[in-house]
This record gives sequence, C-alpha cells and structure tokens, in this order.
Amino acid sequence: MRSDPLSVIEVAPEVVLLHGFAAPTDALDAAVEVVSAAAPFRQLKTPGGRPMSAFMTSCGACGWYSDARGYRYEPADPSTGKPWPAIPAVFAALARAAADAAGFGVFEPDTCLINRYVPSAQMGAHRDADERDFSQPIVSVTLGTAATFLWYGLERRGSPLRIRLFPGDVLVWGGAARKGYHAVRKPEGGTRYNLTFRKAL
Repeated sequence: MRSDPLSVIEVAPEVVLLHGFAAPTDALDAAVEVVSAAAPFRQLKTPGGRPMSAFMTSCGACGWYSDARGYRYEPADPSTGKPWPAIPAVFAALARAAADAAGFGVFEPDTCLINRYVPSAQMGAHRDADERDFSQPIVSVTLGTAATFLWYGLERRGSPLRIRLFPGDVLVWGGAARKGYHAVRKPEGGTRYNLTFRKAL
C-alpha cells in the first residue's frame, strides 16, 4: 500500500482520493475470490422488485442485503443461512490504513460490501444510510477496471463532481460528507470490483 502524501487529494470537503493507494491489487483480487467462493455473488432486487445491475456479496460480521423487505444488514447470508465470511486480513489492513491516510483516524469496519460491475452495470445516485454508526467513514476501493464515480454531496441534484477511479484507487468520505449522494457509471471496457468498507453495527 502506498503512503506517498502526494497521492492524497481532497476532491470535495471531507472526500479524499488516495490515488493508487491499494496498488498492486493482486492480494486483494485473490481475497475477493476467496470470499466469493464462500458467499457467491448474487443479483439482488430493490424493495420494489427491480433487479440491481451490479452483482454483490459481503464479508464481515454482517452483510448488506436488499429484497421485498427493504434495505438492511443481515448477520447471516440469506442464501445459505450461514455467517458471512470473515473480512480478510488484507482487506482490514487496507481499510484501516486508508482511513488514517485520509485523515479520519482509527477505523474498524465490521462489514465489506463487494460489488461486481460487468460492462453493462452501473449504480444510480444513492447514499449509504442503513448503518447505525455515521461517525465512521466509508472506504471504497476500486479493483479490475476503471470507472467514473459521481459525487453529488448532501443533495441528489445538480451536476455531480466526476472522479475517474483506476484500479488501486481508494476513495474515503466521512464527517459531514458521510451521507453524501453518489453514483457509479459503467466500467470502462471490463469488469470492475468495488470494496466498500463500513461500520454498520
């Protein structure tokens, strides 16, 4: 993991880009394979029944889930009834180091949502608001191929800030920006994986 201070860029108030901080990503890619072997990627549905375009899985003490019952965290994988895989050590170390490098201090995530974006997949504007602890930041890691991240801020309107994220880039937001609206455009010519670390419980 890089610690070059020149790679730390505040792209918006309390939104920090750590360019290349997670490079090289080989160990992270391998950990994604281990997690998804235990808890396979699946296409969740919104509470209204619409399939999400990204495929998802989770690891940690709980996992993010969505179906007709709503958006929520589940202590066990609803597909199998088994606990979610533990957060790999390489994931946890990266999340802690990134939060510290971005200026948010000590961070101990208890869950990691892993999104898999095929070339046709994207994520509409939303905010991460299903967690209990909003004092902790969000740490988001890009693997696979590049994509454009859209940052709206506290209101989901107007022209968003466009941030191009490359494999190994880490974006961290917290404080007043913790519940900021954001979106992700389709990946650029390949499959993109996104690790999103949160303190949910």
